[in-house]
Amino acid sequence: MAGRIREESIAEVREKARIDEVVSSYVTLRNAGGGSQKGLCPFHDEKSPSFHVTPARQFWHCFGCGEGGDVINFLMKIDGLTFVESVERLADKYGVQLRREEGDVREDRPKGPSRQRLIEAHREAQEFYAGHLATPDALVARQFLSDRGFDQAAAEQFGIGFSPREGEALFKHLRAKAFSQEELVVGGLVAVGRSAYDRFRGRLMWPIRDATGDTIGFGARRIFDDDRIEAKYLNTSETPIYKKSQVLYGIDLARREIARSSQAVIVEGYTDVMACHLSGVGTAVATCGTAFGDEHSRVLRRFLNDHEEFRGEVIFTFDGDAAGQKAALRAFGGDQNFVSQTYVAVEPSGMDPCDLRIKSGDAAVRELVARRVPLYRFVLSNVVAKYDLDRADSRIDALREAARLVSSIRDKSKVDAFSRELAGMIGVDVDEARAEVRRAANRPASRQDQRQTTRNPEEPVSAAPRNPVPDLRDPRFKLERETLKLVLQHPMTIGRITGDVGPNDFTHPTYRAVWELVAAAGGPGAGAGDPGWATKLRDAATDPAASSAISALAVEPILTAKEPDASYVALHVFRLLELTTMRRIAELKSRLQRTNPVEHATDYNRMFGELAALESHRRNLRERTVGVQ
Repeated sequence: MAGRIREESIAEVREKARIDEVVSSYVTLRNAGGGSQKGLCPFHDEKSPSFHVTPARQFWHCFGCGEGGDVINFLMKIDGLTFVESVERLADKYGVQLRREEGDVREDRPKGPSRQRLIEAHREAQEFYAGHLATPDALVARQFLSDRGFDQAAAEQFGIGFSPREGEALFKHLRAKAFSQEELVVGGLVAVGRSAYDRFRGRLMWPIRDATGDTIGFGARRIFDDDRIEAKYLNTSETPIYKKSQVLYGIDLARREIARSSQAVIVEGYTDVMACHLSGVGTAVATCGTAFGDEHSRVLRRFLNDHEEFRGEVIFTFDGDAAGQKAALRAFGGDQNFVSQTYVAVEPSGMDPCDLRIKSGDAAVRELVARRVPLYRFVLSNVVAKYDLDRADSRIDALREAARLVSSIRDKSKVDAFSRELAGMIGVDVDEARAEVRRAANRPASRQDQRQTTRNPEEPVSAAPRNPVPDLRDPRFKLERETLKLVLQHPMTIGRITGDVGPNDFTHPTYRAVWELVAAAGGPGAGAGDPGWATKLRDAATDPAASSAISALAVEPILTAKEPDASYVALHVFRLLELTTMRRIAELKSRLQRTNPVEHATDYNRMFGELAALESHRRNLRERTVGVQ
């Protein structure tokens, strides 16, 4: 078995793998000043960006959820990789030759095939399928594409292929490439019955790629009438690398244009994505065999940079039939996942983007997107259209149904505007519409909701902690925070003058723990010239609070517009020491007040002498502080 990866190889990976470049494959980043970049956190749902990346220190941290680390840690968390898999993946991408220790050392791998092997198998499968699109057996597949306006160049752009009809063609090809049967079965490329056989046979194949461009699954369309599987489309089943609730077809091609334009167009199928991109709508994506859900929203928001400062557009395209209206209602239910305005684009005759392109050309597809209307208006219009508004009782029924939708909106700032528009649609007074929306909002919850929100009287109530840990950003600890930022970000500058600093100079328990990690690592001077200094400290932390604090301190900008010099650093250190001295003076004065100078003369005189020495030390520190300002 291969040995453990050497530390110098890991350090080389950390140095060469640019963290901003890696993170940008998953999150749209914008400059935040001070050499930092920020975006929406991929690890928790948020409306305002609190996820920061500092390329100069190769670190990331989310000030919302507290997660943070280096480039290896980021890959581990976002893709569910082990440490070894993350290092290997980055080494492969950035051309680092990994060296390993000699001997039989257990690797840090989970059971089953590694992610990298599954990715490699899918890359080989995609190339295999693409090569077979040119074979005589794929004539029907090529005709299907041609009939829909897609030529060879389009097929190559989207990596489309053909799966041979014989049952073991891909299996034999990949086995010859040294992939194991387990890897192919786990990856969803091969199934096992009496023997192993290809999961997809005789179908037109679309590779489904993640945001980085790696193929992680396939969509397969039925093209032969004698195909024994009746389903028009087959998609890769859930695998370690393919989660359909998080996958958007076309995101690899669309993500940069989505970030640039702050617009995303959500269509219903693979050919619709192709038609949009070829028509100049480069922001189109589609779900893969499932409805658009909350997880898809989270993925999309990261690339949209969807928050209050950069409001964009999310445009859904639906067929004009009943199924399309049902899909619009589902989308409206998830509308509040976005800060961006949501729209719907429906072609009057009901054609999807692919059919529209065939009939009317590229310009018609662009015009379809340009004619978008607000999603809420489309949904409410469909609800109201079901009723005969010439009848009073029907107007009441229409108002009640539509009011339920309006009252369900999580963003209450929009409720009043929707109520006014609803009044105009139905032809009732605005106050009447508002009143009905309020009634809908106040109606009793269902029995199921009541069961979920009612506490069992026998269930103990958790008591609040008696001594909660103070907020790290409490102004009382500002000096401690700034000093530790200098320790992590500029260890060479601060290392020369921290000889007198100790754990007791940090009153917040988390900051004290961070300093103790620094001291255990050899003090600030040990980090001079070490690009992995903050990472080493974070790896040594056993307390999650200290670990999170280190990543935050490593990326948060220093409170000075210029590079901190020795005088700036000295100012912080002397002030920190002065505060500690002042605390000791206050404690000693309190003890003196409680001590009888006659009965305990020796102790009293000793403490009085200590107090005089501390006062002298404090004045000296104050003079040194003034001297460096």
